[in-house]
Amino acid sequence: MSRTRTSLLAALALVAGATGTAVVATPAHAAVPCTVDYKVQNQWDTGFTAAVIVTNNSTAKSSWSVKWSYAGNQKVTSGWNAQISQSGAAVTAANESYNGSLATGGSVSFGFNASYSGTNAVPATFTLDGATCNVDAGGGNGGGTGGGSGGGSGSRVDNPYAGAKVYVNPEWSAHAAAEPGGTRVSNQPTGVWLDRIAAINGVNGGMGLRAHLDEALKQKGSGEEVVQLVVYDLPGRDCSALASNGELGPTEIDKYKTQFIDPIAAILSDPKYASLRIVTTVELDSLPNLITNTGSRATAVPQCDTMKANGNYVKGVGYALAKLGAIPNVYNYVDAGHHGWLGWDDNFAPTADLLKQAATSEGATVDDVAGFITNTANYSALKEDNFTINDTVNGTSVRQSKWVDWNRYVDELSYAQAFRDKLVSVGFNSNIGMLIDTSRNGWGGSARPTGPGPRTDVDAYVNGGRYDRRINTGNWCNQAGAGLGERPQANPAAGIDAYVWMKPPGESDGSSSAIPNDEGKGFDRMCDPTYTGNARNNNNMSGALPNAPLSGHWFSAQFRQLMQNAYPPLP
Repeated sequence: MSRTRTSLLAALALVAGATGTAVVATPAHAAVPCTVDYKVQNQWDTGFTAAVIVTNNSTAKSSWSVKWSYAGNQKVTSGWNAQISQSGAAVTAANESYNGSLATGGSVSFGFNASYSGTNAVPATFTLDGATCNVDAGGGNGGGTGGGSGGGSGSRVDNPYAGAKVYVNPEWSAHAAAEPGGTRVSNQPTGVWLDRIAAINGVNGGMGLRAHLDEALKQKGSGEEVVQLVVYDLPGRDCSALASNGELGPTEIDKYKTQFIDPIAAILSDPKYASLRIVTTVELDSLPNLITNTGSRATAVPQCDTMKANGNYVKGVGYALAKLGAIPNVYNYVDAGHHGWLGWDDNFAPTADLLKQAATSEGATVDDVAGFITNTANYSALKEDNFTINDTVNGTSVRQSKWVDWNRYVDELSYAQAFRDKLVSVGFNSNIGMLIDTSRNGWGGSARPTGPGPRTDVDAYVNGGRYDRRINTGNWCNQAGAGLGERPQANPAAGIDAYVWMKPPGESDGSSSAIPNDEGKGFDRMCDPTYTGNARNNNNMSGALPNAPLSGHWFSAQFRQLMQNAYPPLP
């Protein structure tokens, strides 16, 4: 969607906005107390989404209030980053508790959904604390979804990774470079994990979200730059695992919204960061749990039944998508598990339906979704070359092997491409893209097979040829024998926006034994190398490395193993 800006150099010139609505530009030499950028991001027959940026050019404020009136019958139905009220045609947007400070020259952003019928003209006048602002306006009647896999804003591109550098986290890079041989990969981009409220401002002297974004601006230079964030703090988080079960209780959905998502959205919507392409990977391992680990299944977990019943996973994901998706340069990618979790027929389609439900809840729409990410922090091989799902051995299908166990997919690329097609079929936009986390799925080194296994029986054939050397695809914690996978790259395969290292290699999945902590991280036996397993990994050994620290903490032995077993090999 195009947007026509008013020119501050044209004295009192009438400028036609995108709707044909005339707005008045203010002479450049005038004392302008404030400016307002009111933009319709998305519009349909009965409603629209708008984003507003207010810049204060007068005395610094500790609180603020923006007012305008509609000429038509527009009614605000929900909003974010501001307390919005409406009386007749008059609308007031006042600050939230976390964004009341507005410095001289500072800006604040907020947005809202509204209904309308007939015309949807841009308001003629805006005030900030009673002072009339000049209007930098656009959108309105001619609005609609624009280009880009996220939809909703013409400023989005179809694939944010195309033609862009990707942010290198200096904290991770320093850890990697300090390891013997680590400089071979220390310049690779990795995800920044926002896995608790305190992480927004930084913990233990580490960088917070603004510090990372500021550093990204420095790295950006004159080109394009992607910043990868993991948004991960749902109430009752990761209900089937204890190593990362989080700080918020099952019912703390309001705290999730107001103390986690809202502050993140407030920072990301700062105009200072508008030139960055911000990729948010939303709530790992949450929604798939409601499919596989609830009800009468052998893998059911009471905590997952609780989260399915209270709906807070669906509400939380929907709220995050709506708030973050309202920011024009944010690209939301929702977690979609991995082939060894959701590739079975009774998981595949129900998961797609559940993702659609979440993406259309709490004010979110499918236009708030740029795509999906698979294999996050997991080990599923990208491409198994030595066997396919259609192979048979002595009349027995590969699907009947103990390793494949009737799964319809044997590797992550085939799963991601097929799941993308399924997601489009249930109503997601046809130009969504997939991300695959390849940070730890290389499975190189001396144990990597060089060809198919013997055809004596189907298990020998599959086990002898498979790259993924885990004991079971249900094993997820600090896996022995794993290696770095494909280096991050854009457009590597059909339907795939990028291979990414969303999980920073060398950061632990969970501790091998119980470690007291104030990070909301429990002890999961799947991280204990002596554990003999459960129904979710067919009661196999865990395959975990020993002596692992808490999840997210640096695990030197793991990082060295990942480099040793990298595939493609490191130079």
